[in-house]
Amino acid sequence: MSADKVFHSRSQGIPSEGVKDQYADGKAARVWKKYIGDSNQRTQNYKNFLTGLLKKHNCVKVLDAACGTGIDSMMLVDEGFKVVSVDASDKMLKHALKARWEKRKDHKYDEWIIEEASWETLPEDIQSFLPGATFDAVICLGNSFAHLLDEFEDQRTQKMCLRNFAKVLKPGGLLFIDHRNYDAMINSGATPGHSIYYNCSYPVDIKTSVLVVRGKPELVALDYLIHTNEDAELNEQSMFRLCYYPHELDKFTSMLDEAFDNKAEHSIYADFKALDQVENPAYYIHVMRKPLN
Repeated sequence: MSADKVFHSRSQGIPSEGVKDQYADGKAARVWKKYIGDSNQRTQNYKNFLTGLLKKHNCVKVLDAACGTGIDSMMLVDEGFKVVSVDASDKMLKHALKARWEKRKDHKYDEWIIEEASWETLPEDIQSFLPGATFDAVICLGNSFAHLLDEFEDQRTQKMCLRNFAKVLKPGGLLFIDHRNYDAMINSGATPGHSIYYNCSYPVDIKTSVLVVRGKPELVALDYLIHTNEDAELNEQSMFRLCYYPHELDKFTSMLDEAFDNKAEHSIYADFKALDQVENPAYYIHVMRKPLN
């Protein structure tokens, strides 16, 4: 960052060159796992929304492109989908690999593939361990894509990664991708407080900071304080910072359309409901359907 962009964008212990892996110290990953809970704690609305659309469109083979600790992947495996899970964070993947090992007696988990991969080289990375593979659906949910910051100030890397998601989809395949309501954060300086993904059993406070450079919002930092005082394992590391690129709804919608050459069906939901049903959503969820030809 240049001198006019000095900002502490990471939790203590995370290397400055590793902004793409903000869980690199391993401690934040453990706290995050507690925050999101397990697959049985996913909100029913989320589960019904995702699995319902996947089944409606006859999707079988699903790429979880930001699998983290494997929570969503496990939910999909349990529902009978064939899942390939990738993440750029090896610290998060360790939790997913451990979860798969703990499920080794369940035959549904025998075909669950877990590999390290980068969005920037996603087609090539997938070819390295699954030559010729394409997917009925790709999911990148839980505000994961916003971890990718705008290093060149023209969003070229973000645009390239969205095109990579489109490339690994079969014709007619679905991309599920979301982002927090950054429009609201920019305008109010606060994060809409309700969660649509997690039923966390711990009290959580989120402090929101918006970095504006030359009149343009460039970074949102969320300081999570998770009150885990009764959990001896996590008591020392219950506070951490995650940084995001503040995707505004209109701009992100245009970027997605361009990634599919303006030919895909594009549906937008607010907290898994129609846009006009939610006044101040926590998340916007985009569902792209790749054209058949």
